[in-house]
Amino acid sequence: MSGTLNKVMLIGHLGDEIKMHYFEGGGCVGRFPLATNETYVSKQTNERITNTEWHNVVVRNKGAEICEKYLSKGDKVYIEGRLKTRKWQDDKGNDRYSTEIQCNDFTFLTTKKESGTQASNTPEVAKQAVSGPATAKSEAVEDANDDLPF
Repeated sequence: MSGTLNKVMLIGHLGDEIKMHYFEGGGCVGRFPLATNETYVSKQTNERITNTEWHNVVVRNKGAEICEKYLSKGDKVYIEGRLKTRKWQDDKGNDRYSTEIQCNDFTFLTTKKESGTQASNTPEVAKQAVSGPATAKSEAVEDANDDLPF
């Protein structure tokens, strides 16, 4: 294989509300922390141990607006994107690094019932805004899932 791959897929819970930044010309960026958990049983103590990893997620333009409207702290979401590391200097002139997930696709996993105050849970709308128009195949899959109990 001669090419390279930079792809990240995460399922986790929002750690905070989405922070929006708007730019001249109509563009915008939404940022939020995403928590993923790993649980295992310690062989020495036989106790259950949970480790939480925090990820900085960045969503742009229409996708950011949809996330701001439908997602809130604690909601479960699937994020797909790529890693991007930024270099910057702090107040003392030291080089600092920040690694972010540049999101290019997402799906809301929390249902209306679970989130309580959510107005609507529309995963297909979210996919359309970031990835483009939905295909007939994805619409057929959604119709097949209508009779599922969850």
